[in-house]
Amino acid sequence: MSIRHGLLALLERGQMYGYQLRAAFEESTGSTWPLNIGQVYTTLNRLERDGLVRSLPEHEGGQRPYEITDAGRADLALWFATPISRADRPRDELSIKLALALTTPGVDVRSVVQTQRSATMRTLQELTRLKFASDRPEDLPWRLVLDAMVFQAEAEIRWLDHCETSLVRYRPAPPTSPAGRPGTVWHADEEARR
Repeated sequence: MSIRHGLLALLERGQMYGYQLRAAFEESTGSTWPLNIGQVYTTLNRLERDGLVRSLPEHEGGQRPYEITDAGRADLALWFATPISRADRPRDELSIKLALALTTPGVDVRSVVQTQRSATMRTLQELTRLKFASDRPEDLPWRLVLDAMVFQAEAEIRWLDHCETSLVRYRPAPPTSPAGRPGTVWHADEEARR
């Protein structure tokens, strides 16, 4: 989710100033995506520049509220109506890490997989504990965020199981040295013979 659209969605509820937006954003996401106030105001400035929000006169306390414009409502409606593409999401650092571990000399790929599995299991247990901490109707938005995180952690564990199974059968091709000669290759079964 972009901060931009998150703030637009919050402003659709009514006028808010920066600190209110930050608190409402974190409450809506169950504090799973903490924002610093600088991100909020930088995003508000861009939204105002693009005509999607407008700033209102400061209150007596010095806070400047913002409100969504018609153009902002149209942009928000388009965002809600458009599916999120896998290509729009950030790269998966874990899959890149494992791919590089396979081709980096001296890296124990099984250890990398096991370390990640342990960390993901701890995360899954914590998320599950949080999920059942409250069942108030007003907690549904952040419970849905937690559900998504639980499903992602479960999928990651399944994928790590698959990686481990694939490593058992993995036989890399001999690498070539700069002179074109085959180099030394580590095979999964060599460690078992040691």
